[in-house]
Amino acid sequence: MMVEIIEYANEWQPAFKQLNLEWLNKYNLCEEADLIVLNNPVEAVLKKGGVIYLAKSGDEIIGSAALINEGHHVYELAKMSVTEQWQGRGISKRLMDACLAKAKELGAVKIELYSNHQLKPALKLYEQYGFRYIEVKDSPFETADIKMELTV
Repeated sequence: MMVEIIEYANEWQPAFKQLNLEWLNKYNLCEEADLIVLNNPVEAVLKKGGVIYLAKSGDEIIGSAALINEGHHVYELAKMSVTEQWQGRGISKRLMDACLAKAKELGAVKIELYSNHQLKPALKLYEQYGFRYIEVKDSPFETADIKMELTV
């Protein structure tokens, strides 16, 4: 089955939310800051100059990744997700590549992300792309015990 990377459209909001709640709830990490983005991605991401990419197979959304504009040419990589049965097939790499290409196009100088120590495969992926661990300060997430950044 072919997988394509598409830009977010409103019709995919329920799938985007469900996909991310799948992993957030699995690791008991869901909090208010997540729900703000998942319930209204247009306001929380797109209208602020960010972008959301979705991985789509047939009529099913199987992955997502977002770049949230934090101002001053800094973007947050957020809501990186691939549904369990599709993991291990390089989909997160394709989403990451799309986000990094877009970040360069937008003139980003830095991409940061917040994560949690439980998310080992995700952390390994970020390390492969050159993200460095930095001190967690001013996190919008209570459950984020890891912060990483990448100079673009």
